[in-house]
Amino acid sequence: MRKYFLLTLTSLFLLAGIFFYQNAKLNDGKLHVVVCDVGQGDGILIRTPNGSDILVDGGPDDSILNCLSSHLPFWDRTIELMVLTHPHTDHAAGLVDVLKRYTVLHFVTEKVLGQTATYKRLEDSLAAQKLTAKYLFAGDRVDLTDKTELLTLWPSAEWLIQSQLQAANGINDNQNLDLNGFCLVQLFTYGNFTMLLTGDAGANVEDKIAAEAGKVGVLKVPHHGSKTGMSDYFLSVINPSLAIISVGANNRYGHPAQSALDLLKSHNIKTLRTDKNGAVEVVSDGQTFSIN
Repeated sequence: MRKYFLLTLTSLFLLAGIFFYQNAKLNDGKLHVVVCDVGQGDGILIRTPNGSDILVDGGPDDSILNCLSSHLPFWDRTIELMVLTHPHTDHAAGLVDVLKRYTVLHFVTEKVLGQTATYKRLEDSLAAQKLTAKYLFAGDRVDLTDKTELLTLWPSAEWLIQSQLQAANGINDNQNLDLNGFCLVQLFTYGNFTMLLTGDAGANVEDKIAAEAGKVGVLKVPHHGSKTGMSDYFLSVINPSLAIISVGANNRYGHPAQSALDLLKSHNIKTLRTDKNGAVEVVSDGQTFSIN
């Protein structure tokens, strides 16, 4: 009996220790942005200073769950906001697994829906939690209580309507009418800290929103560092201090392209990539930021 009592007491002490450690580490009153290592895809966790959780994309499989368990307190099973930038599998599939493990309060995306089996599973998982998608357009803001903001820069409702009309008439004047061209591009801000979240948008989109974005602290490099994701003009305008590439090791697409790496180097931008550095965590107090 004494032995079981001691084991129980030890377990309680260990559990309390884990609780206080995670609480001190993860609820430190600072912003944490984690570009998760999900292989060839995107999955970004934003934990705001007050402890609200935003998940932008979920990667190609359940790898995102490892990232969430590592960067969220074990008792936190709620995602306040889930964002799908566009319905490609390498961004959407992992969200199905997240919906099985976590309660999601709000789901937002762009208004060009997917047609794949993966997207159908995502729709079914959203329905199971009685979630209805809210569609975002340029100018829409998500304001949280701790002075954090997610501003959508792309696409505009007018551009979407025009593009769909052109596509219906067999016209393709927008250079990129695939799903990447409709991808959400969003600017996250907390005080003086800014991070540009670009999904898989191409340079033709990035050039359109560069001036509105202005100078940013951190850039999530578009489209895993593809050769068509950035231009010299785009980088000159936003001039980030740090660029993060979410990419899988030895992927079949050749991402990141050497031309993209050379372009970042020519602008003297410190660059990290998940295939070489693993998950990249940016921590900010609203004035400066550091990298874990």
